[in-house]
Amino acid sequence: MAVAARSGFAARGLIHVLVGVIALRIAFGGDGGRQQADRGGALEELAHRPFGVALLWIVGAALAGMALWRLSEAVFGGAGPGAGKPSKRLASLGRCVFYAFLSFSVLAYAVGSRSSGSGSSDRSTRDVTAMALRWPAGQWLVGLGGATVVIIGLWMSVRALRRKFRRQLRTDAMSPRARRFTDFFGVVGGTAQGLVFAVAGGFAVVAAARHRPGEAKGVDDTLRSFRDLPAGPWLLALIALGLMAFGVFSWCGARWQRL
Repeated sequence: MAVAARSGFAARGLIHVLVGVIALRIAFGGDGGRQQADRGGALEELAHRPFGVALLWIVGAALAGMALWRLSEAVFGGAGPGAGKPSKRLASLGRCVFYAFLSFSVLAYAVGSRSSGSGSSDRSTRDVTAMALRWPAGQWLVGLGGATVVIIGLWMSVRALRRKFRRQLRTDAMSPRARRFTDFFGVVGGTAQGLVFAVAGGFAVVAAARHRPGEAKGVDDTLRSFRDLPAGPWLLALIALGLMAFGVFSWCGARWQRL
């Protein structure tokens, strides 16, 4: 189970680093060759590397290991203070479902189902938003969902700035240099990831208020929206470096996470 969890952190880190690299290209290289700065774009980038298909299988299996570990936390309780609380178990179950879906999409991409793993997050977001807006009280549901994502994103950023992630790390087994290294990438990476979440949620709220599904944005369009602001390329570059930092922090988790 320890191997499954740590390999999952390593795979998550790789995906974030690749997304950050693509976003960095977009910041200063036009459209980045129309690469998608999201999970699908990261998988496409990985598939075009030497031994790309083998790498996809490894990443998919590693994410399945992460899902399995999260399931064990939901069933038996995890490590750390308060990990056995019902709320913590429910959160672990939610993460299990997320990583199981992520693993399935990567493995489907590896066997040739390009629409499963590399679909545009922007198109998926717009399709889901359009479907939800057709429901009774759909505007309220989309707006509430967007507001929830905004709150979650802000919570992620604040949590990173307050270094709450230390609770999940074996800091007692880390050297002072390792703690400083992990703190830096945890703060920068977690803040950037939370900011992207919050902005994406804000676009969903706008889509609900205007009843326009096209206003909702996935990860790729959310990142590109930073480029359209004053000093946009530099701002997007900072966000891209932040996402890469979160990837490095995930690799730190592969070494120091409490299990």
